[in-house]
Amino acid sequence: MALDTRTDRRPSFAGLLWRSTVGKKAAMAVSGIVMLLYLVVHMLGNLKIFFGAADFNAYAGWLRTIGEPFLHHEWFLWIARLVLLAAVVTHAVAAYQLSRRDIAARPVTYARPSPGHRPRPRPRRRASYATRTMRWGGVILGLFIAWHILDLTTLTVNPRAEAGHPYENVVATFSTWYGNIVYIVAMLALGLHIRHGFWSAAQTLGANRPGRDRLLKQLANLLAAALTLGFIAVPVSVMTGVVS
Repeated sequence: MALDTRTDRRPSFAGLLWRSTVGKKAAMAVSGIVMLLYLVVHMLGNLKIFFGAADFNAYAGWLRTIGEPFLHHEWFLWIARLVLLAAVVTHAVAAYQLSRRDIAARPVTYARPSPGHRPRPRPRRRASYATRTMRWGGVILGLFIAWHILDLTTLTVNPRAEAGHPYENVVATFSTWYGNIVYIVAMLALGLHIRHGFWSAAQTLGANRPGRDRLLKQLANLLAAALTLGFIAVPVSVMTGVVS
């Protein structure tokens, strides 16, 4: 007699949560908060360029020694990179899958047929302005992240880059017209993404209340404006000669 070797494997709670729309939105919200915190710290670090080459290069060097001697050289930096990579991948995958679900769920209505004619389906309802902005903004930012790493981390696309000279490499990048255009366009997209994303995350995590909605919207606008202006200040300062 043959034995039934099948086992009743039920998906884990984490698996069920990820498959649900609510779980994907929660994953987007949490990963978005992780990236937002990183962006605030990153922007503040970038602004040290206004204190001169010595201070900026010292700050870049300090990032590689955080946690020593408990952590080895650059370990903290790599841990931060891996956490950020996980947040970016989670955010992007959840956004893509939610987008596919949203497209599939849109109803297709039919026009009233005239006598003797078959009903014709009407076009699907178009996504809202905010939704389209988030989608295209996410694509722009994904491409920018790849370029930014090649430009100032691996120094692959920065023709005048010198390893160990971050201040000089930043100035070299923003001394080119294409470096400024790529960066400024990406930061404008980032500002719009944060403005819409912060509000969406607050709704997903249940932070919005009738009495808080106005405050949360103002905070979203403030964060978006502060980060956009803070990041753009660097290339503008290089272009105008304030930083050289």
